[in-house]
Amino acid sequence: MFTDRDSVASSSRMSALQTKRGYLERPGCRLYYEVTGAGPAIVFAHGLGGNHLSWWQQVPRFADRYACITFAHRGFAPSGEIPGGPDPADYAGDLAALIDHLALDRVFLVAQSMGGWTCLEYALAHPERVRALVLASTAGAIARRATLLRDQPALDAWIARAAAARTRMQRDGVHPAAGARMAREQRALHFLYRSIDAMAGAKLDKEGLRARMISLQTRPPDDLARVGIPTLFITGEEDVVFPPMLAPALAALMPNARVEQVAAAGHSVYFERSDVFNQFVDDFFTTAGAERS
Repeated sequence: MFTDRDSVASSSRMSALQTKRGYLERPGCRLYYEVTGAGPAIVFAHGLGGNHLSWWQQVPRFADRYACITFAHRGFAPSGEIPGGPDPADYAGDLAALIDHLALDRVFLVAQSMGGWTCLEYALAHPERVRALVLASTAGAIARRATLLRDQPALDAWIARAAAARTRMQRDGVHPAAGARMAREQRALHFLYRSIDAMAGAKLDKEGLRARMISLQTRPPDDLARVGIPTLFITGEEDVVFPPMLAPALAALMPNARVEQVAAAGHSVYFERSDVFNQFVDDFFTTAGAERS
């Protein structure tokens, strides 16, 4: 049974945690990163609407047992500005350099949306360095081919609904990656999401960056058959950015992958339903870590 004494002990451990902050020099930019806690390393890669601060609900959950590494992708403050905007093709190389810089052995990776371009490419290039992979509302640079789904009309219907929903959200001042439910039911959380987004990307052409990301969605889905790393897809039932029905089709191509869908959640499950997200990740890493220790 969890007691008040347990709560005090847990709070004491958290208060003793230290965060190391630094910059890594990379070609054309500086990468900002933070390391909190000790133990097996988890690297968190944020989405287009965030930076290292996006993981404020994950680091406290995991840092008493893991070394939690958060960073801001190139071009996202406080990392260095990139003239003309960052190229997502550079993300995996940045992650590799950061992992080497911190002298990490094998890592757990958690990728949100845009972070999938970073982590999936790294996992394909360096499978021996990855213990397990979480792909949250993302398939990275995998081509979204109609042949992935037996029910193409369902995807077509989602595309039409999602486009209309994003238009309404933008009209009403709702961040599409946060979602209408978050804006309606958790107004303070939605405000924080928008604030992090505005701070991290104040000097970014995000639509230009989004176009570059889409242009890189050319990797054949069959490449996933090479990913033997334990992989967990997490999707939100109400996502209007990433089609949640793609995750089961992609997981079926992989030797060791599964899917968890979260009800009453949009694109940013980690932000909106952090308790559910964290529990899925915690359980998954405990199992995957034991398998690959």
